[in-house]
Amino acid sequence: MTSERARLVAVDLGVRTGVAVFGGDGRLVSVGSRNLGRRGQVRRAAIGLRREVGRVDALVLEGDRSLVPAWRHTFEPRGSEVVLVEAERWRRALLHPRERRDGRTAKAAARGLTAVAVAELADRNLPDLRHDAAEAVLIGLWGLRELGWIRSWPPGLDPHQR
Repeated sequence: MTSERARLVAVDLGVRTGVAVFGGDGRLVSVGSRNLGRRGQVRRAAIGLRREVGRVDALVLEGDRSLVPAWRHTFEPRGSEVVLVEAERWRRALLHPRERRDGRTAKAAARGLTAVAVAELADRNLPDLRHDAAEAVLIGLWGLRELGWIRSWPPGLDPHQR
């Protein structure tokens, strides 16, 4: 069992970056989108997020692989486990085949599933999320399950039961 104080941070990498923070109990602590403006701001954004969140036990990254080194160099030396995942892998775990037949369909399905995830996992209602923030939530949910922080999908999110 993971400590409630533990933190998992999921990042949908890009110049427009989605970030979701989860507690060790699997609850969604925060989610948002950050416009980094340009690639040169990536390291600064990673450092800022690290300071903002504090303890980060696991960092799950998906997206533009050229941005990974800045995140790794910021989090690994401070003890964070860094996990890279391909979009196809987390989508296969959470979305039906018909929902992932192409990128546009998968992004739309991800936004719909994120609304269910937020209702199940957040302590408050959140406004509509941009696609990068929505995908960060699902990347984080995949990470929670993959790393064994949660044993099963929360109600309404198990692709075999919806």
